[in-house]
Amino acid sequence: MVDRVYRSDLPRLRRTLVNLRKDFARIDPPTDWVRLRIDPLLAHLERLKAMVQSWESSRVRGAVPMLHSDLVYLRQNVRRLERILVSERRRSRKQRSSR
Repeated sequence: MVDRVYRSDLPRLRRTLVNLRKDFARIDPPTDWVRLRIDPLLAHLERLKAMVQSWESSRVRGAVPMLHSDLVYLRQNVRRLERILVSERRRSRKQRSSR
C-alpha cells in the first residue's frame, strides 16, 4: 500500500507548480521556465498520480521506494523553481526601477 504522506504530497506539489506557473507568467522572465520545467513536471506528476492509483488497486509491493525517489526529484525541482522565482522577481524589480 502506498504511504498516505506520499499520496497527500502529490496534490500539494501540483498546487505549488500551478502557482509557480502563474507567478512566472506575471514577471515574464527571459527564460521560459513554464515550458522548460513546470509543464514537464506537471506532466510527470500526472503520470505518477496514475501509477499510484494503479499501485493502490493492485497492491503492488515495493512501490513506496520507487515513489519516494520521484517525490524527492519533484520536491527538489519545486524548491529550485521557487528560488529562481525569487531571483527573477528581484531582477524584474531592478529593471523597472532603472527605467
